[in-house]
Amino acid sequence: MDNKDLIAEVTAKAEKWLAPAYDAETQAEVRRMLDNPDKSELIDAFYKDLEFGTGGLRGIMGAGSNRMNIYTVGAATQGLSNYLNKNFKDREQISVVVGHDCRNNSRKFAEISADIFSANGIKVYLFEDMRPTPEMSFAIRHLGCQSGIILTASHNPKEYNGYKAYWDDGAQVLAPHDKGIIEEVAKVSSVADIRFEGNKDLIQVIGKEVDDEYLRQVQGISIDPEVIRRQKDLCIVYTPIHGTGMMLIPESLRRWGFENVHCVPEQMVKDGNFPTVVSPNPENAEALTLAIALAKKLDADIVMASDPDADRVGMACKDGKGEWVLVNGNQTCLIFLYYIIKNRLATGKMQGNEFIVKTIVTTELIRKVAEKNGVKMLDCYTGFKWIAREIRLREGKEQYIGGGEESYGFLAEDFVRDKDAVSACSLLAEICAWAKDQGKTLFDVLMDIYVEYGFSKETTVNVVKPGKSGADEIKAMMDNFRANPPREIGGSPVVLVKDYQALRATDGEGRASALEMPEPSNVLQYFTADGTKISVRPSGTEPKIKFYIEVKDTMGCAKCYDRVNVAAEEKIKAVRASLGI
Repeated sequence: MDNKDLIAEVTAKAEKWLAPAYDAETQAEVRRMLDNPDKSELIDAFYKDLEFGTGGLRGIMGAGSNRMNIYTVGAATQGLSNYLNKNFKDREQISVVVGHDCRNNSRKFAEISADIFSANGIKVYLFEDMRPTPEMSFAIRHLGCQSGIILTASHNPKEYNGYKAYWDDGAQVLAPHDKGIIEEVAKVSSVADIRFEGNKDLIQVIGKEVDDEYLRQVQGISIDPEVIRRQKDLCIVYTPIHGTGMMLIPESLRRWGFENVHCVPEQMVKDGNFPTVVSPNPENAEALTLAIALAKKLDADIVMASDPDADRVGMACKDGKGEWVLVNGNQTCLIFLYYIIKNRLATGKMQGNEFIVKTIVTTELIRKVAEKNGVKMLDCYTGFKWIAREIRLREGKEQYIGGGEESYGFLAEDFVRDKDAVSACSLLAEICAWAKDQGKTLFDVLMDIYVEYGFSKETTVNVVKPGKSGADEIKAMMDNFRANPPREIGGSPVVLVKDYQALRATDGEGRASALEMPEPSNVLQYFTADGTKISVRPSGTEPKIKFYIEVKDTMGCAKCYDRVNVAAEEKIKAVRASLGI
């Protein structure tokens, strides 16, 4: 299709949004795009429909079929309502939980969704104000609901919003329900199909009562309360980056027994514009600037941050030279699981049926920790719905004690089925108290792990390709990697290739074997003779392709860290050169 045909197509599509069924504000925005001689904005807003995928919706807010607005959110909720009414038709009363974060329009989208559910005869538990995603997950199980949604775009820039759908186990929707919901959403072909007029009798506002029970259960995952009593003055700096974490994380730390918690005042302000940061992502050093400045002033022991919907946790600590450094997502997951395993063993809490979970792109050092300590470790796809699946499959037979992914998500409990920064921040504080009780810092704990289990350095390279042309480029890159797999990377021969789309592993001699995974996924992995692991996957929620690089070394002592770290950086440069990124 040439540009003239594309403009004609999107113009015809946009003109339908000028009908009386659409509100005046939407019509004005569409008219503005139609009248603009530059048609790039019109094309991006209408060249496709914002797809309701297995992760729900996520996109830039605004008018258009490819945007987050009351009509795309409405269609998603109507489709989900239709699916729930079909799937649970014998149930006297179907119920759902509706939550939202701090973003612009999140409350509006949540209230409209509540109206649509109730108009379809479904009882709604609507949170009174913004709440963390993990609490919404908890509430589904706690209130005995069949589904739940949260309006959030996680750590994306302020222009974005999103819609995530959950099932009755509190986890994001998996097969067969994901495909079933997608089909029902696709059937909602016009605004007239959406039942916007709510039934207020079916909407119940919830808040403190759920908060209290959730925080009570979070407090129950503490492994060593005695060490907290001894180190209750641990100096903690916390920032919610304007988001939902402010509602529960300071209170959770207090309930765990920490008495010296300092919140960054400028960021304890609910604001969907995130005025103090470039991006509200705790993975980025810039987002922790104010927190680290406060930590330096107070000579704090730890800095912790949660993203806008408080499911991810970022952290910083002082290194061996007393300088504040960020702890990356792989290190975060590694430290959590090391502490949980080591201290459950030390306190006699292991029963022998425990298991942990990591995603396939997360550091392989976790496998070494698990194997050495006799704990089962499972690998799954990226995304906490897959970790939740492993928990569900083993429920009542084996005990989940922790799991995480490199993208700063961790879950220490099984009463929530998504990553949880509320429990993670609380457990992180306990880890720091345990370290301080031994005269150590969090950085010292990380050095102990590297000395005992080997050194690993990880980096993620995001190649951003926005818009329709970007999506085509990403597909072409994956096709090329499959057609022309690298024989060596960073000077080391490739000894194993895993293609999760074909569900096939191929070794250096060309011998193939099956990969046992629940379904195909568009991920490629390369393992080299020197222990390097590279994973390549297009993002499911953002216009980018991600390269996860992990390189290995040995580290004889904590003082060797600088040397092996520099060597690892050089190896990563060589890997990137090999991959052309």
